[in-house]
Amino acid sequence: MPITLKGSCRCGAVNFTCESHTPVPYQRCYCSICRKTDGGGGYAINLGADARTLKVEDPHKAIRIFRAEICQYDGTCELSTAERNFCSRCATALWLFSPEWPDLIHPFASAIDSELPKPPSSVHLMLKFKPGWVEPDIKEHDQTFDLYPKQSLENWHKSRHLWVE
Repeated sequence: MPITLKGSCRCGAVNFTCESHTPVPYQRCYCSICRKTDGGGGYAINLGADARTLKVEDPHKAIRIFRAEICQYDGTCELSTAERNFCSRCATALWLFSPEWPDLIHPFASAIDSELPKPPSSVHLMLKFKPGWVEPDIKEHDQTFDLYPKQSLENWHKSRHLWVE
């Protein structure tokens, strides 16, 4: 049975729950979008959850959506399809939803109030975009990637026997 993740924003205007088979906060994303919208340590950590189980309390209608503009090296830009949900009252990043994967949401670990399992290792991704002041804390069994790893969030959990049934 998946675990229930309980989350909220800093000011309390938004509370949410969702069910997750992949609750271990192991991925540290250093891309400029994650880092600047949620990552005070130079990275952000996203979890995985079943989008159909998302329940939101937002009596003040504080939730807003940000869609980042992604610029390529050739100068072309496009609007990301990913919807980053945040509280408009306190700016807490809450979760990401992308229509390419409609069954998933990706809550930001920083918005989760439930106790989360400690990861046995971390995956540092999008290191190509890490600013110079950030010194990643890479431990012995951690993996590092300039861009994205091939292994999915689901497969990472399953390969380490951390998938929650």
